[in-house]
Amino acid sequence: MENDTLLDVRAVGRSFPRPGGSELLVLEDVNLTLNDCEIVGLLGRSGSGKSTLLRIISGLSPPSRGSVSYMGHAVDGPANGIAMVFQSFALFPWLTVLENVQLGLEALGLPPKDIRARALSAIDLIGLDGYESAYPRELSGGMRQRVGFARALVVHPNILLMDEPFSALDVLTAENLRTDFLDLWGEGQLPIKGVILVTHNIEEAVLMCDRVLLFSTNPGRIVTEIKIDLRQPRDRQDPAFISVVERIYAEMTARRGDHAAQRKERFPGSGIGTQLHPVSANLIAGLVEAVAAAPYDGKADLPDLTADLQLEVDELFPVAETLQMLRLAELEGGDIKLTHMGKLFAEKDLNGRKEIFSRALVSYVALAAHIRRILDERGSHTAPKSRFFDELEDYMTSDAAEETLRAVIGWGRFGELFAYDDETAMFSLDNPR
Repeated sequence: MENDTLLDVRAVGRSFPRPGGSELLVLEDVNLTLNDCEIVGLLGRSGSGKSTLLRIISGLSPPSRGSVSYMGHAVDGPANGIAMVFQSFALFPWLTVLENVQLGLEALGLPPKDIRARALSAIDLIGLDGYESAYPRELSGGMRQRVGFARALVVHPNILLMDEPFSALDVLTAENLRTDFLDLWGEGQLPIKGVILVTHNIEEAVLMCDRVLLFSTNPGRIVTEIKIDLRQPRDRQDPAFISVVERIYAEMTARRGDHAAQRKERFPGSGIGTQLHPVSANLIAGLVEAVAAAPYDGKADLPDLTADLQLEVDELFPVAETLQMLRLAELEGGDIKLTHMGKLFAEKDLNGRKEIFSRALVSYVALAAHIRRILDERGSHTAPKSRFFDELEDYMTSDAAEETLRAVIGWGRFGELFAYDDETAMFSLDNPR
């Protein structure tokens, strides 16, 4: 291992048990390194295993296979020298700012005088001097997250793991905290040697990171590494910055696998075992209308669309990918382009849209077609939700199966393909064939 390598992750995989004895693969063959004076970003959709990987790196969760080495030593439990900042602040509400920050040092068994001095120094460093006696309830979200940073930094870790630390904050507060962190990092005031940042915000990754690793989903694996050779501080309006952002959008919308098959088929498949995201029909119609209208007129650059609609990647991508699955739009090269049916959908009234949507569900969403077929075949034209839930559990976790059914229920109702009674948990037909 090279002297400047802080962390070495080799062929790491993580599986979780499923009902019936099989396993759900969440992470597969993940390899990464973190070097001295480096910020590495892990960028991908929710559910791609990024947070699971952080827990493995920190020693809070063991890998199912592969290994993690920290400064030349195997990680087989919570590692001294690796600290984490969480999205949810994770403060103890009954403790003051000072007491929250001191917790990590008390676990190290340091003398009380040293504990207090180091905690006060960390609080001052992160910009909360004067708030030592305040309780979390008295602080804004940005201040509470600063306490989270101080608590992580006070133990003087070599590696700081950050799990979407700015995503729970409003835009201005997040920008302020990011800038302060980068200033302290650039000035060498932070007692850390390397950072791993989990995010789903593309611009945040380009603003902060030296390298970005893009994760696919189901299972999570690294599909692309992008080196960001831009000097700090970085300007969002810089053409070079914009170029990197657009490249990441293009990579995240690229289809993987058999390139020959992709040339013949522009759209991804959707078997019964495909996990669906519960995107509302209103969001689907809204995105079609936005892309169809000026200034896009049927084709939009995803970074521009994200900025104009003030959406995060995790908000835009599920809707855009649903449009692609329904053949109402294509995603390619960081752009979204309405198909002929997508343009028709934008022009139709509500009933016309329902008709197009219903045909698309039957043709391209295998689970929706499967539910409709079962209901048509049964004399009662009804079926319990459990019948389809049990099938989905052969392909995904219980939570994912619940989310998938929630999605198809909403779409089926909008397209008037079938009805669903939440109290009885029964599917039924209003218009049996």
